Amino acid sequence: MQQSTPSSSSEAFPRRLRTAREYRGLNQAELGKKTGMQPSAISHFETGTRKPSFDNLRILADSLDVTTDYLLGRVEDFKELAGADRLHRHYESLDGSDRKMADDLIMMLAKRALEKDK
Repeated sequence: MQQSTPSSSSEAFPRRLRTAREYRGLNQAELGKKTGMQPSAISHFETGTRKPSFDNLRILADSLDVTTDYLLGRVEDFKELAGADRLHRHYESLDGSDRKMADDLIMMLAKRALEKDK
């Protein structure tokens, strides 16, 4: 996982937001509706004239199924990280026996995938 320099977050955010939005096949109005924000706010974020609040950053990341780290330019790839982040959030809500079951299932699936690659 590559990381960018923290100072690049301000420059990366507008570009990353647009990339993620377009990758998901959304226009600014559709993303605005999905997030509960005005399309003009999305436009301002993408041009860099405004920066989102922490809450809006989280809402944008969740709506686009990416991590905030991706939007801020801290990691390069959003496709794999978003799913892992979503799973981690659910994993934290499980009790001990359910976590063990989830761990066992993931290990079984990983093993099966390795066997298919042989």
